[in-house]
Formats: sequence, C-alpha cells, structure tokens
Amino acid sequence: MKKYLAEFFGTFWLVFGGCGSALFAAGIPDLGIGYLGVALAFGLTVLTMAYAVGHISGGHFNPAVSFGLLAGGRFPGKDLLPYIIAQVAGAVIAGGILYLIVTGNSTPFVIDNHKAGAFAANGYGELSPHGYTMGAAFLAEFLLTAFFLIIILGATDKFANGKFAGIAIGLALTLIHLISIPITNTSVNPARSTSQAIFAGGGYLSQLWLFWVAPIAGGIVGGLIYRMLLQQPDTTGSTK
Repeated sequence: MKKYLAEFFGTFWLVFGGCGSALFAAGIPDLGIGYLGVALAFGLTVLTMAYAVGHISGGHFNPAVSFGLLAGGRFPGKDLLPYIIAQVAGAVIAGGILYLIVTGNSTPFVIDNHKAGAFAANGYGELSPHGYTMGAAFLAEFLLTAFFLIIILGATDKFANGKFAGIAIGLALTLIHLISIPITNTSVNPARSTSQAIFAGGGYLSQLWLFWVAPIAGGIVGGLIYRMLLQQPDTTGSTK
C-alpha cells in the first residue's frame, strides 16, 4: 500500500505543480513564466518526488513509465494495474483541486474547450497549441516517451551513479516539455492527460486516446530498446 500511496502523491504533485504552473503563472503579461517556466515546473515535480518517494515505489508517476519499466524488466507485472489506478487517481484529484482554485478567482474563469491548451489539456489539430496534426502529435509523443524510458533505465541502471538519477530524469522531462509544448502541450503521461481532459471536456476527451496509446507504445519500445540493445551485462553474464 505504501508503494501505491507514493505513486498517488507523486502523480498528484506532478499534475498540481506542472499543470498548476501553466494555469496560474504562464500567461501573466510581462511577468509570466512562459513555456520555459512550465517545462521547468514539470521537471522539478519529478525531480523532487523522485528523491521524496522514489525509494518507496520507484518513482514512476506515469502509466507509460510503468509499462516501459515492465518491458525493460525492471517492474513486476502484478503491480502494473494498481500503479496505474494510483497514478490516475492522484492526477484526477490534483486536477479537481486545480479547478477549485482557478475558479476561485474574483475574475470568472471559464474553460473554453474549443481553444488549444484549455485547462492545460493536451490536444492535436485544432487543439494543438500551434496546429500540429494527429500524426505529428502521435510521433512526437511516441518518440519522446521512448527516449524518456531510455534515460530512466540508463540513469537507474546498477552500473550508473544512482545518486544523480533523479536529476537526470527531471532534466529529461524538462527537455521533453521544451520540445513538445508547442506540439501537444506535452503529455508523455496518460494520467496527466486524463486529469486535464476530464475537466476541459469537449474535444479533449475525444482526443484522449492518443495520449494513452502513443506514450504507452513509446514507453514499451524505449524499455525494450534499453533492455535488448543498451543494457550492460554483469560479470556473471546475466543482465539487470
């Protein structure tokens, strides 16, 4: 149960910190943090929680990461569904609290689900921040998640310096956001996409499938690439 709670709180913090920065701080004229600030916020949420609870659950905070670690031989299949439930629950509750806060402003807040990036949700086509197609969005989400898993598996390998794994993973997520916020508003995380799509509604719900399929497929491929092509065997000839 402690593992599942760690995943719940870690994913909650990722959504609350990352999406919260996009909702509250990104668009303030002259003072807003912009794309760079939002990218850093997402990276910092993973970095901080990796050190806070990563030793308890492994610090996935993302269904695509759980699938990728399973494919990479680092995660038992029996924990996959409970992890995903905990991750989605944490994300949705964070999204609900963000909604309560953002609608508590003296200026009325209305979610325009015909507008790209509404409630920090992910989208493609007319819901892409800069009009990228479904195919472009799928390719970006797939490729970036695959590389995210390669970085995670490499940084946490027994031959790597594990003390710095959280930093490498957090910076990787920052870079991923710097690349793809203009394309899809950056998912690489089905739980994060689900939480925002539920509250944004409209076309964001009908497009949600892509932000489950592409990251999970990318995570699995990244996990397999590291396990089969990059993982270094130990001195006995076995691999970890």
